Amino acid sequence: MRDDGPTPLERFLNGILPENPIYRQFLGMCPTLAVTNGMKSAMTMALATTFVLVCANVIVSLIRGLLKPHLRILVFTLTIATFVTIADKFIAAYMYDMSKQLGPYLPLIIVNCIIIGRCEACSSKQGVFTSLADALGQGLGFTLALASIATVRELLGAGTWFDLPVLSPMNWPGWVIMILPPGAFFTLGLLLGLANKVVAWKEAKQVG
Repeated sequence: MRDDGPTPLERFLNGILPENPIYRQFLGMCPTLAVTNGMKSAMTMALATTFVLVCANVIVSLIRGLLKPHLRILVFTLTIATFVTIADKFIAAYMYDMSKQLGPYLPLIIVNCIIIGRCEACSSKQGVFTSLADALGQGLGFTLALASIATVRELLGAGTWFDLPVLSPMNWPGWVIMILPPGAFFTLGLLLGLANKVVAWKEAKQVG
């Protein structure tokens, strides 16, 4: 099967900002809103999702010549479910408290639109190296998006970062609403607006 489309470097760079899964494609919103009340939970989810994304992209790329059109979604789902189970059991075994904190959102990586979208758009059509670069770029973009949202929410909500005190309780009492669900929508909306502003400014600069 012939490889076509963007190069591996272009695939990697596109995932960070131009095709960022959160700020540009609006995918994976459930974990984005649910687990970004702290950096530890956000980074655990980001690393687990990136692990599944990389493994699924590589496996689907390796077997892309065997995929039948009417079975491809089934194969994608079974492949993703295998690696989600590995990640879920690993975190339950070695990070039990975090596993309980993330709850159903770890198993729900199976239905994360980012992963199945990359299987359909890239790894089922392109070679292993390109698919690996694509998964790493999308995973890094997803990680940076979760980190930016979690940083704002944890700092303003609890005055900490990775549970380490940053803002003194004497000067910053903490906005509890920021670590509650409304704080997730509020932060995501503001950062989405900022990302769109930056992209619009760059496009206007290129035209001018």
